[in-house]
Amino acid sequence: MPNLEHPAYPAADLLHLEGLVPCRESQVSTLLSLFGERQQFSFPSIFIYGHTSSGKTYVMKTLLTTLQLPHVFVNCVEYFTSRLLLEEILSQLQSCPSGTEQASPVRCDTLNDFVRLFKQALASQELQDQTFYIVLDRAEQLREMEANILPAFLRLQELTDRNVTVILLSEIVWELFRPNMGCFEPFTMYFPDYSIGHLQKILSQNHPPEYSADFYAAYINILLGVFYMVCRDLKELRHLAALNFAKYCEPVVRGEANERDTRKLWKNIEPHLKKAMQTVYLREISSSQWERLQHDGGEPGQLKGLSAHTHVELPYYSKFLLIAAYLASYNPVRTDKRFFLKHHGKIRKTNFMKKHEKTSNHLLGPKPFPLDRLLAILYSIVDNRVAPTANIFSQITSLVTLQLLSMVGQNDQLDGPRYKCTVSLDFIRAIAR
Repeated sequence: MPNLEHPAYPAADLLHLEGLVPCRESQVSTLLSLFGERQQFSFPSIFIYGHTSSGKTYVMKTLLTTLQLPHVFVNCVEYFTSRLLLEEILSQLQSCPSGTEQASPVRCDTLNDFVRLFKQALASQELQDQTFYIVLDRAEQLREMEANILPAFLRLQELTDRNVTVILLSEIVWELFRPNMGCFEPFTMYFPDYSIGHLQKILSQNHPPEYSADFYAAYINILLGVFYMVCRDLKELRHLAALNFAKYCEPVVRGEANERDTRKLWKNIEPHLKKAMQTVYLREISSSQWERLQHDGGEPGQLKGLSAHTHVELPYYSKFLLIAAYLASYNPVRTDKRFFLKHHGKIRKTNFMKKHEKTSNHLLGPKPFPLDRLLAILYSIVDNRVAPTANIFSQITSLVTLQLLSMVGQNDQLDGPRYKCTVSLDFIRAIAR
């Protein structure tokens, strides 16, 4: 029995829609109840929120497209000013029925112009007799625009006196949107995260035709058993599933096992999934590089990823400043004379020093250091003479802005600022190399 039922829409379209939005039937059913029939006035504004990759954008696009409801879909990150946003809505509206691009660009400078042009566009497209939907994805960007934009969208139905519904999609809750002076309250709806059972069902739908559905479902079950605790992003999991499936099938392709030999297949894929754990979310290497790495049997560290090349963009002295900051954070102050002076004299290794040097400083984390110690180490590791100019101090500020260094304490300390190095040993090795 189908889960989606509504008298205003054909049963075949609803059945097709149900197959396109698995595990989101309850949310779609609520939206259909809010939309009502095509000619009925819907709720003026709907606010949908949930974590990333919880299906908000996909469900809304699929729902409006499958049922052929007139709509425009705008990403507020791409159209980041009120003028760009309003002009894009009008541009999509004027090309709504035919889908062709507007020949002449629409100019809209104010909200009053938008209301006037919006009413004219609805009349010219003959859309007055049915609800028109405006979907604003990444709607949290509206808070950075003029103060009247968000309240206007929330009650656009009242301002235009037309059958229009504005749908806001966001990753943050409505309480962080609400203006201080108050505004029209939208209907809020929450999209929960996918459970492991939902992810299993959704990912299993993408099985290749040359393999059985049960075989691919067993592979997805293994994949989720490894990655579910560290990654619940559907997009990343789908990427990982496509990337590692060929390695999972190798014993079957070579004839060493059949599709039901789960133990052999697991033993073959386990070391490769552990390697893939190092690149979850980072995407440090491309898919072609990862496939070549699997074929050669190498380690992910053999390929330089994005994090290993970040230092290329740093200025010349910023690299030395970062190395000096790392040395100052992880070396005790008493060792500076031994490491950075050519004629430091004889150093006695007392039992006290041996006792305290047994613990690695990398396990204890970075220690704060004053500015004068950073500059002293810088002068000792740079070959040529460096003058303490404003350029050097501005590069220290830039490193703090890039979060490669962090400032400890307040800026108004009498004994000068103190810093900590926040980068890893591998990062410093790449810079020093």
